[in-house]
Amino acid sequence: MTTADLAAQTMPAGTGAHAFEVRGLCKTYGSGPSAVQALVGVDLDLHPGELVVLLGASGSGKSTLLNLLGGLDSPTAGTLRYRGWNLGQADEAGLTRYRRDVVGFVFQFYNLIPSLTARENVALITEIARHPMPTAEALELVGLTPRAEHFPAQLSGGEQQRVAIARAIAKRPEVLLCDEPTGALDVKTGITVLSAVQRINRELGTLTVVITHNAILAEMADRVFTLSDGHIHHARTNADPKPVETLAW
Repeated sequence: MTTADLAAQTMPAGTGAHAFEVRGLCKTYGSGPSAVQALVGVDLDLHPGELVVLLGASGSGKSTLLNLLGGLDSPTAGTLRYRGWNLGQADEAGLTRYRRDVVGFVFQFYNLIPSLTARENVALITEIARHPMPTAEALELVGLTPRAEHFPAQLSGGEQQRVAIARAIAKRPEVLLCDEPTGALDVKTGITVLSAVQRINRELGTLTVVITHNAILAEMADRVFTLSDGHIHHARTNADPKPVETLAW
């Protein structure tokens, strides 16, 4: 299967036109004999409202791809468009606006401010968002209303990660990018966190991209792209994505 074939994988019903259009995307770190090619000629389309899993081992290129989609890095070559806007040619000011207004990020580590409560950590993002969600609503979506006035040290790892998710969605992002969101959690807690991610995707219609090395998570996605050595080696569409709680952990 060619990369062009992978890019043309069937679009889930009701998702509309492309959100991301990626063609020949390359990212190289360094130069000369020591250069490392993290991505090599990647083609794919991502659509509004879908939940996508980028699957691969460490060093496969999935984190690099996520960073490019999020405007945290710029490609070495190729085209990366979001709703027709060429992110690869955007200046730093443009990328800053893009990250602020379009993208919500959830990382493996929570990056909460220890001296602020869960509510206050989420409320911070609403001060810079164009059309923020009420803080209480964001916390309710991740099931943390009863813990809103607790500090991070008073919360479990899973609860802290759900605060991070609430913070990411409080600005109503069009795109939610999750980098190994359960990598530091046990299975039971990870299920709770991923259930929150899946709920947000379904209820808010937010294009959601989750990167992981755990093949089990592929079953929760509308589409799955498997990466290796900087290439997309396989793509598939799930006709009936499974609720996180039903996955065979």
